[in-house]
Amino acid sequence: MSIKKIFHDLFQYEEQEEYEFLLPNSANNLPEESAEIPKQKIFPTLSVNIEYLKTKYNLLINSDIKIRKFALPIQNKKLPAALLYIDGMVNEETITNSVLQPLLLKNSITMQEQHEMNKPGRITVRNPKMPKINLENFIYNGLIPHNSISKETEFENVIIKVNAGFCALLVDTISTVFCVETKGFEGRSVSEPITENIVRGSQEAFVENIRTNTSMLRKIVNNENLIIEEVEIGKISRTKVAVCYIETIANADLVAEAKYRVNNLNIDFLLSSGQLEQFIKDNPKNLFPQSIATERPDRVCTYLLSGRVAIIVNGTPFVLVVPAIFIDFLTSGEDRNLNYHFANFLKCIRGIALFFAVFLPGMYVAITNYHQELIPSELLFAIANSREAIPFPVIFEIILMEISFELIREAGLRVSSSFSTTIGIIGALILGDAAVSANIVSPILIIVVAFTGICGFAIPDFSLTSSIRIARFAYIILGFLAGFLGIAFGFFVHFIILTNLSSFGVSYFAPYIPFENLNENNGYIMKAVWKRERRNKFLNTKRPEAEKKISMDWRSNAK
Repeated sequence: MSIKKIFHDLFQYEEQEEYEFLLPNSANNLPEESAEIPKQKIFPTLSVNIEYLKTKYNLLINSDIKIRKFALPIQNKKLPAALLYIDGMVNEETITNSVLQPLLLKNSITMQEQHEMNKPGRITVRNPKMPKINLENFIYNGLIPHNSISKETEFENVIIKVNAGFCALLVDTISTVFCVETKGFEGRSVSEPITENIVRGSQEAFVENIRTNTSMLRKIVNNENLIIEEVEIGKISRTKVAVCYIETIANADLVAEAKYRVNNLNIDFLLSSGQLEQFIKDNPKNLFPQSIATERPDRVCTYLLSGRVAIIVNGTPFVLVVPAIFIDFLTSGEDRNLNYHFANFLKCIRGIALFFAVFLPGMYVAITNYHQELIPSELLFAIANSREAIPFPVIFEIILMEISFELIREAGLRVSSSFSTTIGIIGALILGDAAVSANIVSPILIIVVAFTGICGFAIPDFSLTSSIRIARFAYIILGFLAGFLGIAFGFFVHFIILTNLSSFGVSYFAPYIPFENLNENNGYIMKAVWKRERRNKFLNTKRPEAEKKISMDWRSNAK
């Protein structure tokens, strides 16, 4: 008997024909569209409607679904009625003051009001002493003073409203449900940005509530041409997503493309803007970010006014902005608030930081292995002396330290803030010093890894930093295999891939590839605020001019 047959007999899986248990409600036995709610019409009988909703909401096991039954007094009669809502999603004070009190206390109207509301058709309450009234219109127009109320005739729409924090009013003899907006679930208040801190500028950040986020945009833009279109994504979660743009500025094709991608997602759920970003970007397999994710309303408004499109996902404080180009990820939200001389200085610093964050470890490996002649003699002797007692090759040292640095960074993010300082001290002082003392790594390597990490932190966008952290390891391996030649080859391939990348039809390296007129403030270097006369040409906006050629009228008038 061969060894192969022995392993085959020991480890081969054979499917059993009979099992000792059954799962009749298993997901594999459910139809594909079982999660979708059928479009059942509202019944005219209250008891039937309540039983239907009890079944849909599994009221026997659901503890937060509430049904409040009461008698609605109409023309000396009491009609059975009920309120359906989810506890914790609604404001009970609003239900009491805006729904229950008007329905229970406002039980008489004048004959003149009855005649005005009497319209032919519809179900009416018969009383020989009083004229017929349209009960549906009477409740909608005369009994509920709340300003946000809708009439629904299908259970699907009622359930969607109730799940969103509405209160559903069901009345006997009426095949219509009144859905009143009584949202009152708890949410985080507006606070300072966490990942995009700046010194000079707005200190407000987006929150998880989509309506709060849209109101913050309205407050800053303050223009009726700001369009906010809402859609629902996910067959189960029905997550609200808002597509925002300024109609008189944004390119119509760009808006149509953004809405097309958002509306054509066949998924069960969507929980964050990070998931949506992966669904709608042009090249999902590319490592580099292709849309801007920011938590700053002022930054989003700046992009909206420049002709871009913002996408807000309910439940996440990060808003997506499309299209995105490479230089956007090296731009801070504070740059426009600073003097353009200092802003350009900071941009140059970030460009240098980007170069070292990507190439420095790989260049160190390439120089120490292949290009020692590039190092001054004194420094070469110092490096050789520090590595004399190290038993490992330089590639092992630098990969070990890079992985250690990534572990320290990840641990500092995952633990509470009270322990993050302790982890930094342990990683920098204890582990680093101990590794050098034990002759595991050389001191010069500690300096290289630390400087590389500092350069990574100088890049303002987290998504770009994450991409660089992965690309850095590729350049380390290329530097080890072929020195500067390997790094140059890797950069050449990497550059070709990025030049072929686009974001919603815009080249990733715009305006340099393809080259455009940089006199229109399209480039990486910022112009003075009074010279930013035109919007980015690659966006092809409806309104290319952002300001007049002579924007400071007070100077021309003074002359």
